Amino acid sequence: MSIGHRIRIALRKGLALTSTVLPRERSLRVERYLRGWEDDRILRESDVVIVSYGKSGRTWLRVLLSRYYQLRYNLPANRLLQDDNMHALNRAVPRVFFTHDNYLEDYTGTPNSKAPYANNQVVLLVRHPADTAVSQFFQWKHRMRDRKKFINSYPETSGDMPPFDFVFDEKAGIPKIIRFMNLWASEFDTVKTIRVVRYETLRRDTARALGDVLGFMNETPTADELAQCVEFASVENMRAMEKGKVFQDVGDRLMPRDSSNPDSYKVRRAKVGGYRDYFTDEQIAKIDELVATTLSPAFGYGDASPDPRVV
Repeated sequence: MSIGHRIRIALRKGLALTSTVLPRERSLRVERYLRGWEDDRILRESDVVIVSYGKSGRTWLRVLLSRYYQLRYNLPANRLLQDDNMHALNRAVPRVFFTHDNYLEDYTGTPNSKAPYANNQVVLLVRHPADTAVSQFFQWKHRMRDRKKFINSYPETSGDMPPFDFVFDEKAGIPKIIRFMNLWASEFDTVKTIRVVRYETLRRDTARALGDVLGFMNETPTADELAQCVEFASVENMRAMEKGKVFQDVGDRLMPRDSSNPDSYKVRRAKVGGYRDYFTDEQIAKIDELVATTLSPAFGYGDASPDPRVV
């Protein structure tokens, strides 16, 4: 991470801390604006942008990509790709910005446009909204800090809120996820260079899908490199690395909140269609109807073929 980037983060955190003494709604606006300002600066300095809604598999993809660059350029195995950190070790590694696209609109004032990404090379990682929502439920219940709940409009206390109520919540569940995905689908043509990768495709044939992403990033991975990446980023190994606190410079983002509770891990089940394990048949039918009737067909989660940019 460059010195300038570190200074911006420190400045943003300092100003955000100051904002906590402001009235509640003004505090929210100030912190989101500052986070958007920081994201805008990183975006302008990045070669590749990985965009995803939270709990869509970003950590897994980050570990897969990190392992490739570790192998290709003999970089430390305990470093995760983040902004310009690996670029600083070897200039052949691109500057990669991982973002959930939460705050940029608060700085740019363009909530319904992805024009700020227009000239970037963008990988959009998506996942079935129901699986994402259930995973987000456990993130919210066991890992999410109160301040993060506040600035992203999540329910502020987990209490005894059932999973079904959460996944149908307009501000936290499937409706919010679908709005995020549909906006991106409507803006595919705005971004000049975009590849959309479904979590399910990545899970079904990880080596092939990873090779596709790396090829999009102008890399030429070998079959052996891809195989090693897949092995390194297996669910079992990632969970072991999380428990062992292997990675540097990631704070507590890759640590279990409670090592005895599997639901408190960042890496949980990674199961395609796992949302069905938490609901009754009637609830599943309502979830499936919501997705079928409101999600853009561009992603290929229904009967229609996906957009050609989606893999």
